[in-house]
Amino acid sequence: MTPAAPFQFIGCVELRQALDHRARDERELLDRLEEVPAGSVFYHTHGYFLRHRPVTTAYGNDFAAWVAVHVRDQVLAERLAVINPFEITSLEDLREELMSAVHDHLLRLSTTPRIEFGEAFHFQQSHIVEVPLGPPVTTLTEFRAGLAEADASAIYFHMVEARSRLGRRSGDFAEWIRTSLELPALAERIERIDAYMTSLERVRARLLALVDSELEESGA
Repeated sequence: MTPAAPFQFIGCVELRQALDHRARDERELLDRLEEVPAGSVFYHTHGYFLRHRPVTTAYGNDFAAWVAVHVRDQVLAERLAVINPFEITSLEDLREELMSAVHDHLLRLSTTPRIEFGEAFHFQQSHIVEVPLGPPVTTLTEFRAGLAEADASAIYFHMVEARSRLGRRSGDFAEWIRTSLELPALAERIERIDAYMTSLERVRARLLALVDSELEESGA
């Protein structure tokens, strides 16, 4: 058997950039959603998963959280929260889903909900700086040890950033396990993990459970 290509765990640091776009009511939120760069849509949806750890919140993205907490419109907050960014293949399609939810909600109202005592929504985007973590691994046992010890940002980078912004649709863990370790069944189970509305540590726990099961079955 050909030796497995090594896997390098990569953590990440998020460098944030404030944009000159803000919203004080739901109509402005709709207008700004149409204007901002796609990277800002990513920051406020996928990036929410990196910033909100270890506690899981009820909203799943910055838009839903702002509407719930600052505009106090629970109906729209729930509609925005059910949009799973990990199930939508492009940021432009995700933008359209978010805009449609806000637009359809506003059509049903006689007045536009706005902040009274809360804060305006400030749009941001970010740049991810990659940080190698520990030595490369070449076996499933080594991978399991590295996965258990790696900073939680590595879970985000390999499971979210790789899939959604870097175009590696299987995610880095599943792809390496499939191609280098030749374990397609395990890779498929890892691919099916839904990271939405959960925490990075819960995703880590699910990954470890799948790897442990594979190691037990193989007698490793």
